[in-house]
Amino acid sequence: MRAVLQRVKRCSVAVEGEVYSEIGEGLLVLLGVEPDDGNDQTDYLADKILKVRIFPDGDGRMNLSALDVRAGIMVVSQFTLLANCSKGRRPSFVAAAPPEKAEELYRVFVGRVSDSGLTVRTGVFGAMMNVRLDNWGPVTFIVDTPPKE
Repeated sequence: MRAVLQRVKRCSVAVEGEVYSEIGEGLLVLLGVEPDDGNDQTDYLADKILKVRIFPDGDGRMNLSALDVRAGIMVVSQFTLLANCSKGRRPSFVAAAPPEKAEELYRVFVGRVSDSGLTVRTGVFGAMMNVRLDNWGPVTFIVDTPPKE
């Protein structure tokens, strides 16, 4: 499982020109699911995202987590995070889970993050979306789950 985290001042997702969801200060999480991912990966990634210290403290240092600042979380499924562009000119998506499995684990992940009590919003799985964000910093991190055993 792979996530791209972007610290945002605000973020919204529109589908067919209509705003579907939005958050204020918080994190945009773009989420890619691999074929052999499961609950261990969703638990690991949810915990990491909620607790990683990427928000500024009173001195402007990244010392606070999403939990500490009661951040909003926007979760958007994005299978293209797992593309392999090393050969040819067309990306390969064999490292991405099939849609049925990806949607199931996307929903599990959203549930795990929602269990934190933070405001969690989502995109629409499988839809063509326009994601607008005001990247705060800019601060962007890529987080992968540990290799499977």
